Amino acid sequence: MDINEFIVQVALPEHRVFAEEIVTEMAESAKARGTGIAKRSPDYVAGKMIEGKAVIAFHKDGTWAGFCYIETWSHGQFVANSGLIVSPKFRKAGLAHAIKEKVFDLSRSLYPKAKIFGLTTGLAVMKINSDLGYEPVTYSELTQDEEFWKGCQSCVNFDILKMKERKNCMCTAMLYDPATQKHDAAKKFAEELQKKPRLYERFMRIKQHLVVKPKPKSGLKALMFLFTLLFHK
Repeated sequence: MDINEFIVQVALPEHRVFAEEIVTEMAESAKARGTGIAKRSPDYVAGKMIEGKAVIAFHKDGTWAGFCYIETWSHGQFVANSGLIVSPKFRKAGLAHAIKEKVFDLSRSLYPKAKIFGLTTGLAVMKINSDLGYEPVTYSELTQDEEFWKGCQSCVNFDILKMKERKNCMCTAMLYDPATQKHDAAKKFAEELQKKPRLYERFMRIKQHLVVKPKPKSGLKALMFLFTLLFHK
């Protein structure tokens, strides 16, 4: 299936009829991955469409294909592109990248001074984020808005996050800062992941080992050093 078979656009109020289908697929996808997500209601998703703070994708035949929305934290200082989902029947066509690129551009347009961030355990999302200019960072560089972190409560790794005093977990934190825009480093990171996917597997195995250690500070420093060693040679 070719990416040219899809239409990726800013969601419109009339697209709210797809809200329930989108929320259901988000939950099913998280269940299949064995992770949790910040649960959102159909009304919440529909609200994002009405506000013009979401991106939706359709196959050329009119079938809903994918979705992502924008959330703001810390009084607009931080933006998260959340709820990325692609319908199972349309995966592996490059649609996730197209949606993320569109919602990233929308975020930059609506909030040009905001830092855009995300938490992920997925290699594919890490590659996409890196292509867009995100860089891996420590959790301390993300929003400290309590409402954002409450969204982690539905994740299977929430106990680890609490144990680590919200300084580390199984997810990798990534950030786009418009004030620095270190695209070259981010691009190199993406290229390394593309060429050597097993490095990512090694990184995640070692990260899992470090995260369960009782000393979060030393573990975090070691983890960031490892990330640099593996991906920024």
